[in-house]
Amino acid sequence: MRTSVHPPPPTDALSAATEIESPASISTLELVTMVAALMALNALAIDIMLPALGAIAGDLGVAGNDGQLVVVAYILGFGAPQLVWGPLSDRFGRRPVLFVSLVGYTLAGLACLATQSFEQLLVARFVHGVFASGCRVVAVAVVRDLFAGRGMARIMSLVMTIFMVIPILAPMLGAGVLLIAPWRWCFGVLALAGFGMLGWTYLRLEETVKERDRGELNLMGTVRAYLAVLKSRVTFGYMVASGVVFGALFAFISASEQVFREVFGKGDTFVFWFAGVALALSAANFTNSRLVERFGMRRLSHVALVGFIAVSLTLCALMFLVGEELWIFFPLFAIAFALFGLIGANFNALAMEPLGKIAGTASAAYGFATTTVSGVLGGLIGRAYDGTTAPLLLGFAALGVISLIAVAITERGRLFASQ
Repeated sequence: MRTSVHPPPPTDALSAATEIESPASISTLELVTMVAALMALNALAIDIMLPALGAIAGDLGVAGNDGQLVVVAYILGFGAPQLVWGPLSDRFGRRPVLFVSLVGYTLAGLACLATQSFEQLLVARFVHGVFASGCRVVAVAVVRDLFAGRGMARIMSLVMTIFMVIPILAPMLGAGVLLIAPWRWCFGVLALAGFGMLGWTYLRLEETVKERDRGELNLMGTVRAYLAVLKSRVTFGYMVASGVVFGALFAFISASEQVFREVFGKGDTFVFWFAGVALALSAANFTNSRLVERFGMRRLSHVALVGFIAVSLTLCALMFLVGEELWIFFPLFAIAFALFGLIGANFNALAMEPLGKIAGTASAAYGFATTTVSGVLGGLIGRAYDGTTAPLLLGFAALGVISLIAVAITERGRLFASQ
């Protein structure tokens, strides 16, 4: 039986809190969990692979850092197609686009399972990313349909708190699969996850875009919608800032297994160290959900971005002066990612706020910036890995500085405002 979700009345974007009445037919907790699970399909598709990269490389005859391409191909597929999914969801509604995406995600997982060469696997991974991007676009658009301003930042923080459970569990799940089956069955898990989400959303998520609010789908209309995104100073500025700083996340995902295995000799316990970083990020997102309506999206995210740069530079200096010591690296690295957790949800809400009437298109543009741009930047940093932590940490600091410059330009130099 399908249930209805009712959008709240319009709200002031700069109000102290944008409160939403929990829909009578689906609780806010279920909605948050559902959105988190939809977004987590992306994280699951990446992180479950990490313990298997060595086995994939060995089985398919891949040498050096090329095994990272299993992650990079997926991220590249995840990026640009969002620009198509967004206008489609604004025109036809969230549900049809979501269902097509989930069916494609499930079938692509099965295709990855059946591949027999590294080239075939990369193609299947690219397609996998294409359909996963549709899930991500709809998930964020649904939140924007129902929430605005600091309220959206609060909800997205709660979504990210639950979402980050997947990076904690996914590598462990992947390692568990490898204990009982070949690495290909990691993709079988992804197919099952896609099928499960298809059933849940079909039964429980009603359409959040009314028929009267849907625009026409044509080339000029789509161009106008994306021009509206580009013309919004706040939206475009925070898209750029997010696209750059999120490169740090993808750089870590790409190089993390090698760093813990080769630099610190912790390959056997890698999944636990990775989970520790993800737990710090999840805790930060929950903290943000409690603080954002009091201190504001700008103040929290700007302070966190400056802190992220400072911690990254400090850690890089310590690794050079003291040496590659895990007892120094891990706690400071976890702090850097905790600060990162105060950036993502707030930048997302700030970018989406001015464009509620074309939330699908805005979500697509933002998703493109934070996946294609960050995927390329993160991939370059990951491939610069040279047996030390220096490329990773210097890359973090550089991305943070560029992102801060983009924010300063967007805000005309007025950082740390309380709005």
